[in-house]
Amino acid sequence: MSPLKTSQTETPAGLGFAMPAEWEPHAATWLSWPHNTGDWPGKFAVIPWIYGEMIRKISAGENIRLIVRHKKEEQFARHVLQQAGVNLRKIKFVMHPTNRGWTRDTGPIFVRRPAPRETAIVHFHFNGWAKYDNWRKDTKIPETAAQLLGKTLFPAQSPVPASSRKPHSAIRNFTIEGGGIEVNGRGTLLSTKECYLHPKIQVRNPGLGKNEIETTLKNYLGVKNIFWLAKGPKGDDTHGHIDDICRFVNPTTLVLVREKNSRDHNFRPLAENWERIPDLRLEDGTKPQVVELPMPAPLYFDGVRLPASYANFYICNACVIVPTFNDPNDRFALGILGELFSDRPVVGIHAVDLVWGFGSLHCLTQQQPE
Repeated sequence: MSPLKTSQTETPAGLGFAMPAEWEPHAATWLSWPHNTGDWPGKFAVIPWIYGEMIRKISAGENIRLIVRHKKEEQFARHVLQQAGVNLRKIKFVMHPTNRGWTRDTGPIFVRRPAPRETAIVHFHFNGWAKYDNWRKDTKIPETAAQLLGKTLFPAQSPVPASSRKPHSAIRNFTIEGGGIEVNGRGTLLSTKECYLHPKIQVRNPGLGKNEIETTLKNYLGVKNIFWLAKGPKGDDTHGHIDDICRFVNPTTLVLVREKNSRDHNFRPLAENWERIPDLRLEDGTKPQVVELPMPAPLYFDGVRLPASYANFYICNACVIVPTFNDPNDRFALGILGELFSDRPVVGIHAVDLVWGFGSLHCLTQQQPE
């Protein structure tokens, strides 16, 4: 590995870096091989095979950086992938200890600049969604990625509020997750108030207000324009990640989920997002096109409501993979997204078992731009 290069004094935006959109060309997709049976109690046995299908689709157009904990896990992953028909020459195994497999939130978040043309990694200091205790291995993944790839690492930091400041502590680590942000690659970022602005529940950055959080996001992701939707769907243990709700499909078009059943627990929270979206203006002051994406019928396992959503799709070079749920709305969601993505096929992947882990396809993946 290369020596770790970090920049503590300058921000990515100050050096001309910005986060590209997901549909822009990838050098690779990062995933972490599943091993935490507690994420899918009673269903874990099928999860590696879902990974196999995901990786088969994604690797048709790009390399895979697959994080494994040790050689024995790598051997098992190779077996599953080979059985699934994956070209193993497209898989680059990365040895690193992990707690869980949600690489969207734990993995490297890449930023890029045009001149000199290069990419770097932002470290947002994952802390288990400010909810779980098992995260200290996962939070080190961006450091390993930066060393492996020879990229500069920007540790995200924010001002410490004066009320909670200790001597010699004017700045501190800043925490977000990749699933909590959505960018169009032109300067606009979407998130939710429930996730990052709630004053009491799963507070990632205690003491920071909206202005401080927005300033830090602009500094480290190179965005100029931030818009806050309201809430996420029932069952989402991240407390409102945007990637279950609203996604850009091109610089000026987004999809937003809607629940039409007024008796469903999701009806009112998701309706509030629709009430807010007319106020959204893009970085150039124009209004985006907003396309309605349906929700599947309520999905339960062992009496628990699951955060099933078609918005948790992943855009890769070869295709767009979309979670499906054995639901009549599967075909409508695939049809809507198929019309919006004219440059690559839209493919459904069965996610009824996967979403028992309270996440889906997008939650497991993280793109490395070219």
